[in-house]
Amino acid sequence: MIRYIKNSGIDNKKWDNCIKKSVNGNPYALSWYLDIIHGEWEALVEGDYERVMPLTGKKKYGIWYLYQPYFAQQLGVFSTEKLNPETVKNFLRAIPPQYRYVDINLNSFNKIEGEEYEIIYNSNYMLDLIHDYEKISVAYSKNTKRNLKKSRLHRLSMMKGVKPEELIRLFRENRGRTLKKWGEIQYRHLGRLMYSSIYKGKGVIYGVYDERNQLCAGAFFVKSNNRLIFLFSGTSEKGREVAAMTYLIDGVIEEFTPSRLVLDFEGSNNPDLARFYKGFGAKETHYPRLRINKLRFPARQVHFVYDLLKKK
Repeated sequence: MIRYIKNSGIDNKKWDNCIKKSVNGNPYALSWYLDIIHGEWEALVEGDYERVMPLTGKKKYGIWYLYQPYFAQQLGVFSTEKLNPETVKNFLRAIPPQYRYVDINLNSFNKIEGEEYEIIYNSNYMLDLIHDYEKISVAYSKNTKRNLKKSRLHRLSMMKGVKPEELIRLFRENRGRTLKKWGEIQYRHLGRLMYSSIYKGKGVIYGVYDERNQLCAGAFFVKSNNRLIFLFSGTSEKGREVAAMTYLIDGVIEEFTPSRLVLDFEGSNNPDLARFYKGFGAKETHYPRLRINKLRFPARQVHFVYDLLKKK
């Protein structure tokens, strides 16, 4: 039986044990992670936490809806046993009826069949680090090898332990200027996420410095469930000129090979980013984006409401 449990009634110890033992567990679904990115998350739980699904809901303009919070690429149904499409459907049917609109990402193990849901498949890129560095790096694309060679001509240096504030500042002063949706709350959540991950031994920040010892690229990784997730990064104009991010990722690959980890690049549907990730030998995978619309409005009004809800 699948039960709907509000935040105060969730047994975090049992929840985290389920995520850690799940065949498809990931750090986004751990209770401490959810507490940071969506403090009032709720849950669907089957049995004694053998299968679970976090619910990240909100009410706006009188409408309850589920949405995908920032910094959590994939959520959905997690199970300590093999999942099948019918199990996933049972969880989706158990979503409380108060949620009239749903727009969330499930995980790559959540297979869905049938026409009752609107499904869009997003791309992700993964690199298995089980082989040694030489075997992986020799398979880099010509463009990646060329950029790596260029980066090594500019006397770059790489180090661990960059402060979260430094990486966030680097991002805000560059790409962050173009992101209208990002506000102080997103940066605050990101900072907490970095500090908590590092404190728990699950996170690490790498920085690349130029010949003047200026930070020109940085990246935050989270390690959990045999995954090393490339969660957040920042690059300056100088960093782009000297291919500093290529230098950084190559350094991370060298550090963690050979191991049972998988480097999870976290996307993307963007062709340029996809080409960049594939340049390291990463393979494309997919995960479903799910939409359920139970709003009783004419089509134009539905889209209008949806646009308002997106401005979270």
